[in-house]
Amino acid sequence: MSEKVFPSAKPAATAVPPAVNGGAPVNMNGTTANGGTTKSHLYNPTSRPPYRPQPYHRRHRPRRNYCCCCCFWTLLIILILALLVAIAGSVFYVLYRPNRPSFTLASLRIHRLNLTTTADSSSSHLSTLFNLTISSKNPNSHLSFSYDPFVVSCVSSNSDVFIGNGTLPAFVSNSKNETTFKGVVVTTSIDLDAETVNNLRPDLKKKNGILLKVQMDTKVTVKMGGLKSKKVGIRVSCDGVKGVLPKGKSPSLANVSGAKCKVDLRLKIWRWTF
Repeated sequence: MSEKVFPSAKPAATAVPPAVNGGAPVNMNGTTANGGTTKSHLYNPTSRPPYRPQPYHRRHRPRRNYCCCCCFWTLLIILILALLVAIAGSVFYVLYRPNRPSFTLASLRIHRLNLTTTADSSSSHLSTLFNLTISSKNPNSHLSFSYDPFVVSCVSSNSDVFIGNGTLPAFVSNSKNETTFKGVVVTTSIDLDAETVNNLRPDLKKKNGILLKVQMDTKVTVKMGGLKSKKVGIRVSCDGVKGVLPKGKSPSLANVSGAKCKVDLRLKIWRWTF
């Protein structure tokens, strides 16, 4: 029979760890042979610092792209609107072709034009009486003009001395319509200073007669179908009238063949001014 071999009951000698950094030998439990302790170089999960969440900072995206996009679309919309207004104005002009009204000074009769001065030349008095015939014409097919009462004044063309004034009643000038006013009275009776007399007297002594200018001022409203403009000022200036002083009680007829009436009307319909 074979013999059984039993292990020895004597425990095996444990190996002594080498000395750390030239010091005393270190046991497995972290103590040295002389009873000191050493720090373990093994990973210890419990020694990790606690986790502290950092505050969340939202990243702001640059707004430069948004600003550029807004500017682009705004500019594009403005250009489109301007283009639409231009197209609408062109269509309106082609269809309606707005024109200014025209005025004509048909006749001017001078009943009285007297300048009297006292013997000592201390004062002078001007007395006038004119009779006018004025015509107004609307050349438009789709526009009508509504005029307020006119203020009619007459001055000398060279010296610009006031000679008389009058009124013209309010009226409406429909499309392709002509309105004539007869017997428009322009008169005055005023005292003049020495400077005004010196400016007016040479005009009265001219053989060819005195040059006169007739002005008419008022406000007008333009209507086109259901549309209506606001009131704007209008001035009509008729220059180039040659007047002759009357002899006796018979009135003298002024020469109005060379008179031209200019209409100053600054009215904007869409983008067209007439």
